[in-house]
Amino acid sequence: MEGLDPLPALLLALGVLGVMVLLLRWTFSGGRSLVARPPRTGRPGEYGLLVSVAAPRDAAEALRLTRRLDGAGIRSTVVHTTQGARVMVWPQEADRARGVLAEPDG
Repeated sequence: MEGLDPLPALLLALGVLGVMVLLLRWTFSGGRSLVARPPRTGRPGEYGLLVSVAAPRDAAEALRLTRRLDGAGIRSTVVHTTQGARVMVWPQEADRARGVLAEPDG
């Protein structure tokens, strides 16, 4: 046993210790999480550039309204706000979308 060099064992131990330090720093750092936060429900006016054009009573009506808008070539989405569901569109399409939704079902 007299001929064994302790240097490789020391380097291995330092390497393992270094990896553990890096993992612990990453684990307990106060930085941003890699896990997405649950979405926050806001008021109808808190959805960026999108504007509300309809307030459907239920999911079936929301689906029917978005299909009508899609058929007219208007992109839309349904969001759940603090005041209930809303059908949202881009501002430049809002007047046209309201017109499409005001027409009787055909």
